[in-house]
Amino acid sequence: MSLHRVYHRFSCSPLYSLALVSHKLSPFSLPLHPPALLKLPLRPPSRPMRFHSVSASSRLPKLAPLASFSEKVVGDSNGSSASEIEDTEGNGYRLPPKEIRDIVDAPPLPVLSFSPQRDKILFLKRRSLPPLSDLAKPEEKLAGIRIDGKCNARSRMSFYTGIGIHCLMDDGTLGPEKEVHGFPDGSKINFVSWSRDGHHLSFSIRGDEDDESSSKMKLWVADVETGNARPLFQSPDIYLNAIFDNFVWVDDSTLLVCTIPATRGAPPKKPLVPSGPKIQSNEEQSVIQVRTFQDLLKDEYDADLFDYYCTSQLVLVSLDGKMKPIGRPAVYTSMDPSPDRKYLMITSIHRPYSFIVPCGRFPKKVDLWTCDGKFVRELCDLPLAEDIPIAFNSVRKGKRSINWRADKPSTLYWAETQDGGDAKVEVSPRDIIYTEPAEIVNGEQPEVLLVLDLRYGGISWCDDSLALVYESWYKTRRTKTWVIAPGNKEITPRILFDRSSEDVYSDPGSPMMRRTDNGTYVIAKIKKEDEGTYLLLNGSGATPEGNVPFLDLFDINTGNKERIWESDKEKYYETVVALMSDNGEGELPIDQLKVLTSKESKTENTQYYIQSWPDKKAVQITNFPHPYPQLAALQKEMIKYQRKDGVQLTATLYLPPGYDPSKDGPLPCLVWSYPGEFKSKEAAGQVRGSPNEFAGIGPTSALLWLARGFAILSGPTIPIIGEGDEEANDRYVEQLVASAEAAVEEVIRRGVADSNKIAVGGHSYGAFMTANLLAHAPHLFCCGIARSGAYNRTLTPFGFQNEDRTLWEATSTYVEMSPFMSANKIKKPILLIHGEEDNNSGTLTMQSDRFFNALKGHGALCRLVILPFESHGYSARESIMHVLWETDRWLQQYCVNNLEKSISLDPTNDEAPKETKDAALSAGGGGPNRGLEQDGSHLTPRSLL
Repeated sequence: MSLHRVYHRFSCSPLYSLALVSHKLSPFSLPLHPPALLKLPLRPPSRPMRFHSVSASSRLPKLAPLASFSEKVVGDSNGSSASEIEDTEGNGYRLPPKEIRDIVDAPPLPVLSFSPQRDKILFLKRRSLPPLSDLAKPEEKLAGIRIDGKCNARSRMSFYTGIGIHCLMDDGTLGPEKEVHGFPDGSKINFVSWSRDGHHLSFSIRGDEDDESSSKMKLWVADVETGNARPLFQSPDIYLNAIFDNFVWVDDSTLLVCTIPATRGAPPKKPLVPSGPKIQSNEEQSVIQVRTFQDLLKDEYDADLFDYYCTSQLVLVSLDGKMKPIGRPAVYTSMDPSPDRKYLMITSIHRPYSFIVPCGRFPKKVDLWTCDGKFVRELCDLPLAEDIPIAFNSVRKGKRSINWRADKPSTLYWAETQDGGDAKVEVSPRDIIYTEPAEIVNGEQPEVLLVLDLRYGGISWCDDSLALVYESWYKTRRTKTWVIAPGNKEITPRILFDRSSEDVYSDPGSPMMRRTDNGTYVIAKIKKEDEGTYLLLNGSGATPEGNVPFLDLFDINTGNKERIWESDKEKYYETVVALMSDNGEGELPIDQLKVLTSKESKTENTQYYIQSWPDKKAVQITNFPHPYPQLAALQKEMIKYQRKDGVQLTATLYLPPGYDPSKDGPLPCLVWSYPGEFKSKEAAGQVRGSPNEFAGIGPTSALLWLARGFAILSGPTIPIIGEGDEEANDRYVEQLVASAEAAVEEVIRRGVADSNKIAVGGHSYGAFMTANLLAHAPHLFCCGIARSGAYNRTLTPFGFQNEDRTLWEATSTYVEMSPFMSANKIKKPILLIHGEEDNNSGTLTMQSDRFFNALKGHGALCRLVILPFESHGYSARESIMHVLWETDRWLQQYCVNNLEKSISLDPTNDEAPKETKDAALSAGGGGPNRGLEQDGSHLTPRSLL
C-alpha cells in the first residue's frame, strides 16, 4: 500500500468503493482506503480471486459554537436510538454537527463486477452504515476468528441488498438495468460469483436473524439473461458453512459447496465444573516467540466449539438441484478445482490445536481428489506451526503456496524453504520452487523449477516459453523478477528486474493478465508487426511531480519499451484497471486492444471508461454523482518541504471551499498521519500519490473537518529511516519529531494554519505517533486525537509493526518509543478512542485503558472513549457518529478555542518552557537520544474525563 494512503488504512472507511472482479466477491467488514477501484489481480492464482468489499456567511462556513455539540440521538432518521443525555459526562450516543453528518450519511454507490466475457456488469447494491444492533449479536471468538453462530459464518459481515445486471453495448455504453429477482424482500446477499460461461450467478442469501432457520445462509443461483433467482438445493434444510471457504464453480453447471453436516446437533455445552486446570508446557525448552494474537482458543471447550462450527460436509450440486456428498466431514479451509476441472485440491486443518497461535498455523493437510470426490493422493500434512520466527520473511516449514499452474490443465507448483523458515539463518538457496503433474504415473519426482536466494513471492504464468517469478527480502527491500521458460530447460533463467521495493520511481509496472478459456489468468502477449514477444506493463508512474500511470508495450527479450498510454498530467488522474479484450487464446493484436480505465480529478468523482485501439477512443460507462457536493469545490494541493536532515517530505494539503488565506487568514489545522519505515533517505523522499486524485472522504476521515472550516494536512510523510545496518526505530522519536516540525513549519509558512491551533491525530500506529508527539514535541500541537493505538511496547514484547527484535534484544528502543513511559511529559489535551472488542494484533483495548490511567495519574487533560462491540476499525453508525462528535467537540474546545500562546519552534527561544526545550533538543534537535499494528455488553460508549 502506498505510504501516502497508509494512514487511511483504518481511519477512513469509504462511503463507497468499487470492486472490479470477474469472480466471487465477499462483503467488506472493516474500513478500507479512500474510494478507489479495486483492480483485477496482477498475479492471480488459478482459482477465482475474492475481493472484500467490505465507507458561510462570508467565504467560509462559520464554526458552530460548542453548545451545538450537545445534539442527542433520540431516534434519528436512520433508525438508531439511544438515551437523551445533556452533559459530556453522560453515557448516551451523540450526533456530530449536520455538516459532518450529511457527508457520512450519503448513500453508498454500488460495487461493480464484470462478467468473465466482459459483456455484462453487475451493480451490487449496498446499504449505508450498519446499526449497532448488528455488532451486538452474539459471536464466538475462536482461534483468531470471530464466528456468528446463527448464520455459521464470520461475524460482522456486511452484505449486498440487491443485484442489477447491465449489458455492455457494442458502442461501450451500458444498457438498461435488469434486477435479479425471486429472493425474499430484505434478503442479505453475500459471495456473488459468476459461472465460468457467464450464464449464471451464484450467491448466498440469509434473512431475518431472529429466525433460527432463515438466519442461516442458503445457496441461490440466478439466470443472467432473465434475472430470475432460485434456491439451488431442493431441500430447505441444507445450509452453507461459510466460516472458511463456501462454494466454488467446478464447471458451468456444478458447484462444490461447504455445507453444515446434516447430522450436526446442538453446540457443545460449557462444563460447569472444569475437568482440570489449564496447562501449557515447554519442558522441551523450545524457542517459541509469537506476537500478541487475539481471540485464541482458551481451553478444550473452545476447541470443541471450533470443531462444531467449522466442520463442513462437502457437497457437489448441479444446477438441476441434484447433489452428492463427497469426503468425510472435516474443517475444510479451501477448495481449488484444477484449470481443466478434473481435480480438486482440498485443504483442511486438524488437531492438535494451539492456545498461542491462530488457526492459520494449525496442522494443515492438502489432498488431491478427482472432481467427483475420489481421493487421489496426499500432497502434504504440515504439523502445528507455533515456532515460526518473528523475523520478517520467516515462513512455515514444508510445502507452502501450493497452486495450480494457470497455463496448464492440471499441473501443481509450490515453494519449500531451505532455511528452516527462519529469516535470520544465512543460507543459499533460501527457497526452491517445485512443480509436478497432478497425477503421478511412474513415480516421478517433483521437478525443480527455480532456486532463489531471497524469499519466494509468486509466479505470473504465460505459457511454456514464459513465466515471471518474484522474490524479495524485507530487510534490504530488494526485489527481483526472473524470466523463465518453464517448458525448456535449455534456456537459462535470467533476471528481468532487480531493484529496491522502496524505489517507486524505478517501478517498471506489472504485466497485464488475460483470461483463458479455462477461467484462469495468464500474462497477455501482444502481437505487433515484427516477431518480438511483447507484454503490457501497467505502472503507477511515480515521479517527483506525483504519479502519472502508464501502459508500456514491453519487449521481453530486448527490454525496449514503448509507452502506448499515459494518464493526463494537468487536471486528471487516470489508471488502467483491466484488460477488456482478454478472451481467446494466443497473442492479442495491438490494434484490437481494449482496456478499462478510470478517470478522476481533485473535485470530480471517479468514473470508468472503455478505451479501444487503434484510435484510443474512450467511452464513458459510468456517471456516478458526487458523493458530497457540499465539498465539491474543496482545494487540494500536494506540497513538498524538507526535514532538518535534508530528507524530502510530502503531504496533501486540503482547504475548505472558497478559502483565501490573504482574505480569511490562517485556519485551525488538523494534521493526520501514519509513520512508515525506510532503508534510505532517497526512497523516503520520493513522492507517492497524485495531486489530481479525487478526495475520498470516509466515515471517520479527517477530511470531514473541511466542512467545519479546518485546514487538513493529510498524510504528511513521517519516514523513520534506518540505513545500512542501523535499525530505524533506534532513532524513532528523533525522526518523528523532526518530520512533524517540518510539516508544522510549512503550513505556518504558507499562512494557512494558526500556530496556536494545530491539532494532530491518527489511528492505530498513527495513534502511537500522536501520543509520542504530544510527549516529545509539545511545542508543535495544541491537542491530539488517538484512535485504537498501542502505547506501551512492553506489552508487545515479541515485535510490533515493522520491528522484529524482541523487547530483550532492544530494551531501550521499546522503552523510549513507548509514550506510556512518557505519560508524565504529556501536558496537552489528548482524546483516546478505542473499540472494546479490538482484535488487532498489538492494539489490545487495555492499551488505551492503562495509558489513560497513567495520564490521569499525572494530572493530564485527557478523555477516554471505549466503543462497545467495536473492533479495530469502527463500523456501526452510532459508534461512528459518536466518534465524530467526540472529535469535533475536542477540536472545538482545545483547538479552535485554544488561547494558549504559540511557542517558537526554536527550542533556544527564551519564552519556551524548560520541558519544551529539553524535548525539542533531545528529540528533534539531533541530540544523542535514540529513539497498524501488525498483522461484555455496554449499550453506550464509556467516556472518562
